[in-house]
Amino acid sequence: MRVTMRLRTLALVGLFVFTGARAELPEPVARLAYAAGIPEEAIGAIVLRGDTILVSNEADRPMLPASTMKVITSVVALDQLGPAFRGRTELRSSGDIVNGTLKGDLLVRGGADLDFTEDALVHLLERLRAQGVRRIAGDLVLDRQLFQPPRADVGKPQFDEAPEAYYNVIPDALLLNMNLLTVDMDSHGNGAVKAAILPELDRVDVRSGQALVNADCAAWEDGWKPPTVARNGGRLTVTLHGTFPRNCRQSYRINVLDRDDYADRLFRATWKRLGGTIAGKTRTVDLAEHTSALAAAAAAQGAIGSADGTASSAASSSSSPGGTDVDGTRLLAQHLSRALPELVRDTMKVSDNAWARTLFLSLGSLQGDETLGSRPLPAGQRLAMLMAANGGDTSMPSSTQARAEAVVRDWFKRHGIDDSGMVVENGSGLSRIERLRPVQLAAVLAAAEESPWAPEFQASLPIVGVDGTMKRRLKGTVAASRARIKTGTLRSGVAVAGYVPDANGEQCIVVAIINHDNIDHATGRGIVDALIEWTANSSAASPM
Repeated sequence: MRVTMRLRTLALVGLFVFTGARAELPEPVARLAYAAGIPEEAIGAIVLRGDTILVSNEADRPMLPASTMKVITSVVALDQLGPAFRGRTELRSSGDIVNGTLKGDLLVRGGADLDFTEDALVHLLERLRAQGVRRIAGDLVLDRQLFQPPRADVGKPQFDEAPEAYYNVIPDALLLNMNLLTVDMDSHGNGAVKAAILPELDRVDVRSGQALVNADCAAWEDGWKPPTVARNGGRLTVTLHGTFPRNCRQSYRINVLDRDDYADRLFRATWKRLGGTIAGKTRTVDLAEHTSALAAAAAAQGAIGSADGTASSAASSSSSPGGTDVDGTRLLAQHLSRALPELVRDTMKVSDNAWARTLFLSLGSLQGDETLGSRPLPAGQRLAMLMAANGGDTSMPSSTQARAEAVVRDWFKRHGIDDSGMVVENGSGLSRIERLRPVQLAAVLAAAEESPWAPEFQASLPIVGVDGTMKRRLKGTVAASRARIKTGTLRSGVAVAGYVPDANGEQCIVVAIINHDNIDHATGRGIVDALIEWTANSSAASPM
């Protein structure tokens, strides 16, 4: 079956590249585009029924895919990492536990755990407490080194005018609670906005500097401005700015604290509530420490400089507490995320950028493991990557992003899909440089149909008129409750990609991308939705 699929996708791509096959946009789609002033050359579209091309318009043109890029990340992740894959967070130490005191540092090692929430932290620390630990004599050490660079957010230019918004979170391997604060704002009562934040963090306050206005509470975001954070000694104060409607109550999730501050303060506040204390400071594992640990692990396995060896990493973990790792630490407690199909579903349904980016980076740093859930790439590979990043072998990927991209391109090659014209930045579509050809998206969707994990992938796609980002679209049409579509929206782009049963119940692949500087999102969605509806109503192949 896989060989058949490879031949089919090869034929599909070759058909467009070498023969310029074309079936025009359906009349309802073309009419809406004309009325909106969107030229047909700004619309890349392809509709397939089996091996028959029903629609093709600019299908071989590289285009800005927006969040339909998540289709690539999700399909490759399911195939490469496997459905048993789980991210993990570990508490480790080289110190002994004596009379309730951990005689050493407590290392918190990040392993791309998307479920590492405030509640997960509580459960993790409860497991530490169950071992008799009440006092940590050393430092709290944060290990984000699984992803390289470990803090891609530092120095990164903001994507748009809302850097504090959740959709703009740039992940790392130890992203506790997505680094989010939930701000509750209430202007009922004494003529001022009362502000509170959750979770409660050690030595973090919030105040509102928002001016009250007579405005619709539902439109409160019109007056929102990015908050600021001030440091006074050991305390942090988050100040809200802009305007806020009178007699209004709203909540909003923001990403404004440095994540080392956030992890430090949430960890300490949670441990304190559980009756624990930490004597030392909070610090992060630096590059020298990480390189030394990798070198020790690689040497122990005879894999120094082996870019494709199978030696286990220094960051690989025991499946139960007690085992000592090559770096001299032992596992005290761990938290595992849910299995990959659930993570993919939650990523795709609501189009979560941070989660998609984390899954993408996992492709460049982790392997699936049916027993452990996941384990880092071999130490030799990771050490070679670090050496490349610091002026070593330039043939090696020098970052986790570069390695993840190499994994995606290798997957394309193995499935007979031409990757020319594809530009990958972060795997989420929140990018102004990522590019895909509509025919590539169609080929990936075709390959996904034949994958062993096809049910898991298709279950992750929003159901038209029912849930996710398609919940309010195409209600009352023949496509509602039947088609499964991933959406994408950026300032200059609108896109859809997925599966649409036709009038006879035969599943079709539909991809449509509009790139135009003057596109109105509502209008653009109407155009691509018209293609979905046309496909759902179709029953015979269009002539070529």
